[in-house]
Amino acid sequence: MEELVRRAQRGDTRALNALLSELAPYVGRICGAVALSSADDATQEALVAIFRHLPTLREPLAVKAWARRIAVREALRAAGHRGPVPVDPGDLEIPVAVDASTAIDVREVLAGLDPVHRAVLVLRHLDDLSEDEMAAALEVPPGTVKSRLFRARAAFRERWSA
Repeated sequence: MEELVRRAQRGDTRALNALLSELAPYVGRICGAVALSSADDATQEALVAIFRHLPTLREPLAVKAWARRIAVREALRAAGHRGPVPVDPGDLEIPVAVDASTAIDVREVLAGLDPVHRAVLVLRHLDDLSEDEMAAALEVPPGTVKSRLFRARAAFRERWSA
């Protein structure tokens, strides 16, 4: 992917299209799980930001982490401008290795969480990031990530058992 990024940064249109096509599902998954019904807008904004700021990326090997940070920021921005949203279970692509009714329940519980709590749960449990990696993606101190993750898990458990 490093060479693809370098070619895109030099203005190679095909490389840029290939790079955005490769990043789009990943960005969409993050935005979908965090921004819920605003996922399409957040995904589009994130991809535009990636396109616009690609020349400023200094380390092409870090493109996925860089794109993740942009996706999280745009998803939180999109989710933050809204109150509680009704959830259509088809809007989220969260892999759950259980039956369909449980997957719908998980999605409904996630929809009831604050967007920053959804973000830490997504980054930890879907992207398998460490606390330091999550802190970098969210642009907050690791201690903030720890407390958000603790509160997010507690809120999820409380809503799940209700």
